[in-house]
Amino acid sequence: AREKTPVAIAPTMASLSASRVFSRAHIGRPDRVAARRSVRVAALSQDELKQQAAWKAVDYVKSDMVVGLGTGSTAAFAVDRIGQLLKEGKLKNIIGVPTSIRTFEQAKSLGIPLATLDEQPAIDVAIDGADEVDPNLDVVKGRGGALLREKMVEMASKTFVCIVDDTKMVEGLGGSKLAMPVEIVQFCHKYTLGRLAALPEVAGCEAKLRMDGDKPYVTDNSNYIVDLYFQTPIKDGHAAAKAILELEGVVDHGLFMDMVDVCIIAASDGVKVQERKK
Repeated sequence: AREKTPVAIAPTMASLSASRVFSRAHIGRPDRVAARRSVRVAALSQDELKQQAAWKAVDYVKSDMVVGLGTGSTAAFAVDRIGQLLKEGKLKNIIGVPTSIRTFEQAKSLGIPLATLDEQPAIDVAIDGADEVDPNLDVVKGRGGALLREKMVEMASKTFVCIVDDTKMVEGLGGSKLAMPVEIVQFCHKYTLGRLAALPEVAGCEAKLRMDGDKPYVTDNSNYIVDLYFQTPIKDGHAAAKAILELEGVVDHGLFMDMVDVCIIAASDGVKVQERKK
């Protein structure tokens, strides 16, 4: 079993500010106190929540580590933070393994030394976002199109730290009714799409080829993506993952089962750290 590093949850700037507002309010006017507190909390944007989670995740990064660099709007905050700490000399001798061309370009612009899995097959920690997180810390990833490289890098990591804001929490995978992506080869993609939609393990889903304007979206690996949409959560994520991957023409899917070690969740009332149960 992987050893987990306990993280002390520090109060966020938002929570501290809310406390100051409360303490200065007139004790005889609780309605005014509540109104001021709710206005202050509501001022936090989704990007601010994402940044809080990302910065907390970077606490897992130490000097001399090989770090998997995720893809997406939340992971970008973590990459920026690592670049900042390297520039300030607070982190040293870091090697980043990016999960997409987009992340490669971002990390390179920040001066982060980079490698691929060919040069660094063992990764100390990977930090990445997710599109959905269920109570077991199983996740859906890949709406940004980088699911294959993300899964390869995160499977090669000793610790996978997932960072999200609380809007990504669901009772069951597929529960957001947004896309669960499947990367497929271009060859006979309509045939593969039809077979995906017909799988009993994803019964009731709607399968759509992801488009980029009037052409199919193409991944960094020159593949297509079929997005599966569910009206109700997937009944058995493990069975669905296995059935999808067994289809010829499927490269990989966005179900990341039993992979996340730590999930850092940013909400208006603070940052929470959840670890996978052993």
